[in-house]
Amino acid sequence: MNSRQNTIAIEILGEILGDDLTTAQGPLSGLKVLDLSIIVAGGTASSLLADFGAEVVKVERPGTGDPLRNWGPFANGVSLWWKVHSRNKKSITLNLGTPEGQDLLKRLSAEADVLIEGFRPGAMERWGLGPDDLLAVNPKLVMLRYSGFGQSGPYKDRPGFGTIAECMSGYVGMTGFQDTPPVLPPVPLADEIAGVFGAMAGMMALYHRDASGSPDAKGQVVDVSLFEPLFRLCIPHITMYDMLGINRERVGNDFPDAAPRSLYKTADDRWLGLSATSQSTFEGLAKAMGMSELIERPEFKDNAARLENRDQLNNELNGWLGQRDLKETMDQLIPAGGVVGPVYDAAQIMEDPHYQAREDIIDIDDPELGQTKMLGVVPKFSETPGAVEHAGPTIGEHNGHIYGTWL
Repeated sequence: MNSRQNTIAIEILGEILGDDLTTAQGPLSGLKVLDLSIIVAGGTASSLLADFGAEVVKVERPGTGDPLRNWGPFANGVSLWWKVHSRNKKSITLNLGTPEGQDLLKRLSAEADVLIEGFRPGAMERWGLGPDDLLAVNPKLVMLRYSGFGQSGPYKDRPGFGTIAECMSGYVGMTGFQDTPPVLPPVPLADEIAGVFGAMAGMMALYHRDASGSPDAKGQVVDVSLFEPLFRLCIPHITMYDMLGINRERVGNDFPDAAPRSLYKTADDRWLGLSATSQSTFEGLAKAMGMSELIERPEFKDNAARLENRDQLNNELNGWLGQRDLKETMDQLIPAGGVVGPVYDAAQIMEDPHYQAREDIIDIDDPELGQTKMLGVVPKFSETPGAVEHAGPTIGEHNGHIYGTWL
C-alpha cells in the first residue's frame, strides 16, 4: 500500500471507528493538544495537561513509536515509564517525512489549541511544518517548541539531552560534596522541570489568546530549551558571582546560606532530614531537643554564626539524633514544631498514611499490566479536580477515533 492509499485507509477507518470515547473532566476539558515530542520534556508538559482534562493526542512514528517505549523497567514486556508518562493520552501514528503525513498534520493542527514538538531546530521547517506554516493554517495555535538549547543562539543546532542541561545550567556543579566529583540527579530533572515550565507557558499563551475575547486573537510560539528552566531555578548564583565574585561550592547535604539543614543518621540506621534555617525554628528545635543552651552559645547565636560553625553544629545534632531512633525523634520534635522528616524509598512511600489520605497513589486497571499503582494527580483542585483515566496507550490505539472525529 502506498502513502496515498494509506492516508485514504486511515480516513475510512476513522469514519468507521470515530465513535466517542470517554471525555475526561477537569479544568482543561475541551482543550485539544497535539504532542509530537519524544522521550521526556514535551511529554511531561502534555502529561500535566492530560491529567487535568485536556485531550492529548500523542503523534508517533509508525511501527516504532516514541523511544520512551524502549525505556525499562518493563512489566509484561511493556515500559513502565511509558505507561505512567503517557497516561490519559491518545496515540495515533503518522509519518511526518511524507507529503501525505505533513498534510494530515496540518489538518490536525487546524483543530488543535496546542502543538508540542521536540525536534532539532529547523526540522519542522524542512517538513513544511514550521510556525509560519502551521499558524497560517490555524492562527490561534499555541506552539511549544522543545530543544536542548533553544531555537536561537550559537548552540541551537547542538544535540541536547537533559543530562547536558543539568551540567550547563550550573545545577550539577553545585551538587555533591566538596571533596568528591559533581553528582548528576538520578531522575531526568532538567526534562521534567522543562516540562512543567512548558505546561505553564502554554497556559499563559492560551490565556493571552483568550482573555481579550477578540475573535481575531492569535496564538504564538513558545521556545523552551532544556537548560534554561533549571538555570532559572538555580537562584541566586549568577547575581552572587556578579556582585561578590562568589562561585557556589558543593556542600553536600547542607544548604550554603542557612544552617542547620542536612541529613542525620538515627540510632536505628535511618536517615532524617532536618531544616531549622530561621532563627525561630532553630530556637524551637533546640528547646524541643532539651538543648536550650545552644541558643545562648555565641557560635550559634544567629544564622551567620551557625554557618561559620556549621560542622560544630552538625556534630551537636548528630550526637543527639544518633542516640535516638527515627520514631522517637519525630515523636519528640514534630509536636514542638520541629521541621523533620524521614528519607523514604518507594516501599515506605506506599505505606505512608498521608500519601494514601491525599490519594497520591492510585490504582489503575490496564489491559497490558492488569491492576497497577501509579502517582496520583497533583495539585489538588477544589472544584475541578484532575483524574487518571487510563495508563499509556498502545501505538496507534486511537487512529480511528482521532482521524474520524478531528478531520
